[in-house]
Amino acid sequence: MPNTSINYGGLMITWSNVDSLSAWKKLLSLKGMVSVAAELSGAGASKRIREYSVPMAEGLTFNYGAKQVNEQILTALSELSAEAELLEKFEALYNGEVVNTGEKRKVLHHLLRGQLGKDVQADGVNKRDFYLNEQKRIADFAQKIHDGKIVNEKGETFTSVCQIGIGGSDLGPRAMYLALENWAKANGTFKMEAHFISNVDPDDGAGVIASLDIARTIFILVSKSGTTLETLTNESFVKDFIKKAGLDPAKRMIAVTSETSPLAHNSDYLEAFYMDDYIGGRYSSTSGVGGAVLSLAFGAKVFADFLDGAAAADKTALNKDIRKNPALLDALIGIYERNVQEYPATAILPYSQALSRFPAHLQQLDMESNGKSVNREGGKIDYATGPVIFGEPGTNGQHSFYQLLHQGTDIIPLQFIAFRENQSGKDIVIEDSTSQTKLSANVAAQIVAFACGKSDSDSNKSFAGGRPSSLIYGDKLTPKTLGALLSHFENKVMFQGFVWNINSFDQEGVQLGKKLAKSVLSGSMDGALKEYAGMLIK
Repeated sequence: MPNTSINYGGLMITWSNVDSLSAWKKLLSLKGMVSVAAELSGAGASKRIREYSVPMAEGLTFNYGAKQVNEQILTALSELSAEAELLEKFEALYNGEVVNTGEKRKVLHHLLRGQLGKDVQADGVNKRDFYLNEQKRIADFAQKIHDGKIVNEKGETFTSVCQIGIGGSDLGPRAMYLALENWAKANGTFKMEAHFISNVDPDDGAGVIASLDIARTIFILVSKSGTTLETLTNESFVKDFIKKAGLDPAKRMIAVTSETSPLAHNSDYLEAFYMDDYIGGRYSSTSGVGGAVLSLAFGAKVFADFLDGAAAADKTALNKDIRKNPALLDALIGIYERNVQEYPATAILPYSQALSRFPAHLQQLDMESNGKSVNREGGKIDYATGPVIFGEPGTNGQHSFYQLLHQGTDIIPLQFIAFRENQSGKDIVIEDSTSQTKLSANVAAQIVAFACGKSDSDSNKSFAGGRPSSLIYGDKLTPKTLGALLSHFENKVMFQGFVWNINSFDQEGVQLGKKLAKSVLSGSMDGALKEYAGMLIK
């Protein structure tokens, strides 16, 4: 593919398949030159671990001492970053250039939480002002709910909130809510219990509704287009329950949507808050998609702090020195692992129960963004792109899939996340140590076990080691650290997409199944589709 040079407001940037770059060829020659087991078993282990560490925003740290890199590889990665113009592409993105080539759109999720560059004009408005105004409208609405200025038909206050959405309208907001629930309860900012309905399986909706006091629940319908089949089906399902309880859905349901959708300016909703096509679903936790439910559950100040943490991390992603830019460094090491070491997957392992759904959110973020096999211009590419992402909280994962991670035939890089303190402040001492200490001990043990392994005369008890990992750690998971953590992974995914010369901001891969499902529902089907539908539909 020929290089494509584009002038973005005076900034000339070249988009190229990465295998055409000279730095890429140099990087490929460095395969397998670092033994993690040797590095961390030797006398210089402590020095390496301390030096291979980068401060992140909000007191977090990214440590990559157990990764299969050295100074020569880091230099090659830095050269790749410069030749691929990764920081220049980031600048074009946050300044509002059309980098989503598939949908011919700007990509503005960074603008939701802080202006990195110049003002962005679109749809005849200043987008920064537009997003700030929606954030304020949400904050004001949440405050009225909390103050009892908006009540139900009987004059009772609302005590819970339930979000109806799917994909990015569920995974991110649900993960963020769970991440902050215990923190909010411990810090006196917990306002309302939040619930989520996503699956079109009626058992999901019925199970959630059975747990609610419908009369005192605010429902949030989230659909940017206002036409998402699963979400509208679940809306009707919920409205049926509300009506059968003798209540008015319009007095307890709000919408988060675009101003051009059928949900906007609609009397069926108590209120509507707006987003736009420049915010992808998987990047929407810092928009009204996450803002409405988090502001209702915890108060608008908590959501604002969450945005501040994300904005602080966005600023660290501007540093051209990869050793001082944690998201860029994490992305480039991931490129080395995926394309040079040829590792097929990455495991996300948070040693924090609060982050129980964070791996599921990152699964969508990464795999929906970078699961592509054509470049930005639609040309076929000849190198691997996004890895398979999976994970579960520790220590549960240790008693589940860690067997394969330790002794399986594939090497799978690991990303640990851990905190020195728990959120609730509650703990107990058993056998001379607290539960939190035991949790942290397991993180340290696993990193070393994966890296160094253990030889044994019994091959069943032998560990090869050589499993690379990184560690993101801090004192405690708070709204600001959660925002910084989210931004880190969003920017990591973005940088990797830039390297691979793919469009990380569309998701055509999810469309075919949706279209075929509509064919089944309309009856316009034949062949295999008809046969499989016949097996499943009564």
